Order: sequence, then structure tokens, then C-alpha cells
Amino acid sequence: MPGTRVVDGDRVSLRTLEREDLAFVQRATTDPAIRHPLGSAVRNRTELTEAFEDDEDTRLVICLDDDGDASDPSESAVADETPDSGEPRLIGAVRVEATDWKRPELSYWLVPECHGEGYGTEAVGLAVDYAFRSRAVPAVAAGVYAHNDASRRLLESLGFRDEGRLRSHSFTDGAYRDLVKYSLLREEWEARRGDD
Repeated sequence: MPGTRVVDGDRVSLRTLEREDLAFVQRATTDPAIRHPLGSAVRNRTELTEAFEDDEDTRLVICLDDDGDASDPSESAVADETPDSGEPRLIGAVRVEATDWKRPELSYWLVPECHGEGYGTEAVGLAVDYAFRSRAVPAVAAGVYAHNDASRRLLESLGFRDEGRLRSHSFTDGAYRDLVKYSLLREEWEARRGDD
């Protein structure tokens, strides 16, 4: 059963991450197509469960609500993750870290078969709305590895601005990688939303 709906978009919704979603979320630590751009460490189910139980961050799953917008589920690995019960399909996750701090930080990922469809942009936009509606914070932030061009374009398309680079921040995918820090001020987001 999917978690509680937090926010709905046109094609995706964000729902609370539940224990039964951990098998799906583990994909971010085992699938190289997801893990390398994120810089995630490999985690087994026990480690994920312990992190889930101790985590105070807001963790949400990205659900595709209308299967008509996606590729044929029989051709997708996503179809194996969610039973054929009419429930939304899980296609990714978003995390809002340090929500009690001045700048909550977003992290997010989508299954590779859903890249390039606009689902990530919609989901991250919903997460930004959620962060600003649920907390009295002046800005939200995100960190992206410099080589992750798609994620950088996603943030920039939502109005995030590059605030600087942490050189050789982490060793991932066989090399030290720079991390680019982004932020979006509340007033920038509200002005952007007012233009819609």
C-alpha cells in the first residue's frame, strides 16, 4: 500500500516513504545508473531499515499516478516494483534533509527508464513547494555532482542558482568529484510560481 499523499502534481505525486518501499529505495544504492550520479554508498536491506528508522529527514517516494503517461509497464523494470493493483507506480524518491535548519537540502532520483520525461522536474518542484509550505525557511538548497549535467539543468530550470563548488568533494564512480551547491530563495520561488 502506498504511503500518505503529501502533494499531487499533474502526473506525479509525492507520498510518504513506508517500510514496504525500502526494497524499491534500495535501488538507489545498488543500480549503478542511479548510485554513481548520486554518489551513494551500497547499502543492504538491514542498513537501509536502520537508516529509515533513525532518519528525521522527510523522505518521500515519487509516484506516477497516470500510467498513460509512461512507457508500457510490461517493458519497464518499474513494473516489477509495484503490484498490479491499481496503485501508483514508484519511479523515484526525494529527500528533504535538515528541515529544521535554515536551508533544507533536497536530494532526489528517478529510475533511469523515466529520465527525460519531465517527471523529475515536476517532482522536485513539488518538493520545493512542500519545503516552503511546511517550514518557515528563507531558501532551499541542493548539491549536485558537477558531472551530473541532467540534474544541474533540472535545478536551473526551476530557478535554482549555482552558489559555488566544493572541489574534490567525494570519491564516486572511480574519481574524486566536485559538488556544485545550488539554492533557491523563497521570494524567487514565489515570484516564479506567480508567473504560472
